[in-house]
This record gives sequence, structure tokens and C-alpha cells, in this order.
Amino acid sequence: MGKLIVRALRTVLVVVLAGTVFVQASMVWALFTDPEDGSLPLTPLRVITILGMVSAQVALVCVWRLVAMVRRGTVFSHAAFRYVDVLIGAIVAAALVWFAVTAVNAPGQRDDPGVTVIMGGIGVAILGVALIVLVLRMLLAQAVARDVEATQLRAELDDVI
Repeated sequence: MGKLIVRALRTVLVVVLAGTVFVQASMVWALFTDPEDGSLPLTPLRVITILGMVSAQVALVCVWRLVAMVRRGTVFSHAAFRYVDVLIGAIVAAALVWFAVTAVNAPGQRDDPGVTVIMGGIGVAILGVALIVLVLRMLLAQAVARDVEATQLRAELDDVI
């Protein structure tokens, strides 16, 4: 992976991380200073937003660590699985948080249930992303196994020669 791509990705990760921290701080501030007006259950939505930002931050840190491993050439190792597994968990957590937002928002959408259906579809799409990352994890497992096998074969060949 080129230096320019790594820098660009890390810049995006830092900007998104800063944005999530800002949103979290805003939600915590709003929890304690802004009373609910009764139109929406704001407190649950604010808590859900804070939790959603935590799942996004966990995912960002995992991607950062994986990019660092790619840059060092160590991504094809068993250490990478820890970050990929946590990333999958963070994506699933984000989907669950989204379903919670959908459930909290649903009673206000009785006149237009299409919004709730669309929000549910977005939650399923987020779960789909977790499944895609799971497939990529399986590809990583195959690559690690092939790398280990190649290392063993290389060692055997060195012994023969």
C-alpha cells in the first residue's frame, strides 16, 4: 500500500474519529442540559447515538491498526484476526444500535410506516457489511494459511539445498 493512500486513509479516519467524538460530546451535553419537549423520546435517542459513536470509534481504531499492519507487511498473520473480529463485532453492534433507533422512531411513523421499513432495510444493509467483512476474514485466513505453508516449504527447500 502506497504512502499516499495510507496518509489519505489515516486522514479520513482521524476526521471521522474527531467527528464522532464531537457528536458524543454534544449528546452528553444535551443529555444534561436540554430538556425533552415531548415530541420524540430524545433521551433514548441520545444514549443510542452515544453508543453508535462508540461502535464507530472501535471500528475506526481496528481499521487504523489493520492499515498499520498492511504498511509493515504483517497483515498476513494471526494477529490481524483480532482486529478483524473486533471490526465485525463493531459493525454488528452498529446494526443493533440502528435497529434500536428504528424501534424508538417507529411509533412516531404510524402514518408513514415506509420510513420504518426503509430504516429496517438500512439495518439489514449494515449487517450485510458485517457479512462481507466476515467473508474477507475467511480470505485472510486462507492467505495466512498459504503464507505459513509457503514459509514451511521454503524452509524445507533451504534444507535440501
